[in-house]
Amino acid sequence: MDLTATGPALLDHLPPPLPGERIIALNQPRGDLHTTRSYEWNGWAFDVPPGVFIPGWTSRLIHERLLDGRIETRGRRYAAMGAGLGVEAIAAAVRGAREVHAIDVHPESVAAATRHYARIVGERPGTAFLPVTGDLFGHLPGGPRLDVVTFNPPAVSRTVSDDPDVVRNVCVGAPLLAAFFAQIAEKDLLAPGGEIFVIVSNTADLRGIVQHALDGGFHPEIAHFHDWGDGVLTFLFRITRDVPGTGGQA
Repeated sequence: MDLTATGPALLDHLPPPLPGERIIALNQPRGDLHTTRSYEWNGWAFDVPPGVFIPGWTSRLIHERLLDGRIETRGRRYAAMGAGLGVEAIAAAVRGAREVHAIDVHPESVAAATRHYARIVGERPGTAFLPVTGDLFGHLPGGPRLDVVTFNPPAVSRTVSDDPDVVRNVCVGAPLLAAFFAQIAEKDLLAPGGEIFVIVSNTADLRGIVQHALDGGFHPEIAHFHDWGDGVLTFLFRITRDVPGTGGQA
């Protein structure tokens, strides 16, 4: 596996999905999803309402990079797709983002993110907090394009539960990424020099997801790779916009 491969060449270096039974075993939901829970990260405490998911290790890989600037949001317009509890939004604001769009299809998650942002960040000069409830970018208000987008999608390729809250957070599958990239391309949402970061593992259809990015005219590369030692291989993809006719990136 060549971790330096980019663009279409990347397809030849991505592993296929794990066997279905292994994917299902690895993604069994906890039994407390519909209870009130708590979560702490970076010294910040979050209450977790019923139906809202607690961030896992893959989410924390994004949170760390937002906070320390490896995913740079300082002075930039940032969108946290699947905002959940609001950790990404808070980390980006603390870093100094110009705009923070906290987007989630789940109203209770957007409400939780908004509440946590108000308590931990509050009114921050130079940073606008813009929560949005809706499917992908369908309800994003018009205006300036985005400089940075992060997404830890529910891309698991096998259905692991019949609970709609579990499906929404875990196993919608690669078609969601097809719509995600198509909307960014069709709505021209990515600013010049903009970056999309998507984190997925071989519990998903990695090749299909990367192909959806390529179909949208995007240029994918591997920003980070993590082998968990149990067969799960996680990839953080950095995806930029190709400039038509130049073969280069925006």
